[in-house]
Amino acid sequence: MSRATRFTYLALLALALIAPMIGLYPVFVMKLLCFALFACAFNLLLGFTGLLSFGHAAFFGFAAYVAGWAIKALGWTPELGLLAGAATGALLGLVFGLVAIRRQGIYFAMVTLALSQMIFFVCLQAPFTGGEDGLQGVPRGNLFGLLSLRSDTTMYYVVLAIFVACFLAILRIVTSPFGQVLKMIRENEPRATSLGYQVDRYKLLAFILSATLSGLAGSLKTVVMGFASLTDVHWAMSGEVILMSLLGGVGTFFGPVLGAGIVIALQDNLADKVGAWVNVIIGVIFVVCVLAFRKGVVGEVQAFLERRRKGSRAG
Repeated sequence: MSRATRFTYLALLALALIAPMIGLYPVFVMKLLCFALFACAFNLLLGFTGLLSFGHAAFFGFAAYVAGWAIKALGWTPELGLLAGAATGALLGLVFGLVAIRRQGIYFAMVTLALSQMIFFVCLQAPFTGGEDGLQGVPRGNLFGLLSLRSDTTMYYVVLAIFVACFLAILRIVTSPFGQVLKMIRENEPRATSLGYQVDRYKLLAFILSATLSGLAGSLKTVVMGFASLTDVHWAMSGEVILMSLLGGVGTFFGPVLGAGIVIALQDNLADKVGAWVNVIIGVIFVVCVLAFRKGVVGEVQAFLERRRKGSRAG
């Protein structure tokens, strides 16, 4: 990581730390961080492993239901609810991965979509989810039985700490030898196989890691907002996280965070003004981005800086 990149991350972290003090609505920023974590988890699979999943809403949404039910019905503390949600995501990721991982391209994507739709109908019919009404009234409770999360400011800093820890974990995974193998699989899978790597095991582990972080993001969103709904597990949520990743820049670290910020900000600011047309506006922005910024916003900025760096060296 370059010095400029490190300085940028530190500046963004400083901005996040003072966000409640400069008038930013904590609940909005918490929602943004939850979806940013979801997008980063998805990017770990698509951007660094090369696997396009159309079923990530299953991990996000079902984990949200499990965490909410554990906290509300069983009286679990929020940290245990979050762990239950992450474990649910990991278990679903294992099952989905074992079924889908041997497929490639569009076949892999369609298998994950089909499995995700099965989870959607389970959530629609299962008694503990509340059906079409969703799971309402999930209390935030006390973290470790001591720290009350009823205050939005307290909850905000807990969410920020979890996001930063997960972001650093993804950064460490991608820059580790394991992450380098994932990149090699993305670039040239036959070559990785010829070098003796058990490609399916690496892809399965990447799938489980992505599903676990997605489950954690969904669980965190339930604790923050106090509810889980069918929207969280609907196939459109899978499309939304793909949009976030592509808009910000697939294969970049900060791209999914920026993409999530753009999408969530547009939804929150335009939903009450234009209604369902907000989806059309986001779609138009996505098309423009794909045509003009093929690598996403962050990807194009990085490519521009790299060209300038090479030009200055050549000169």
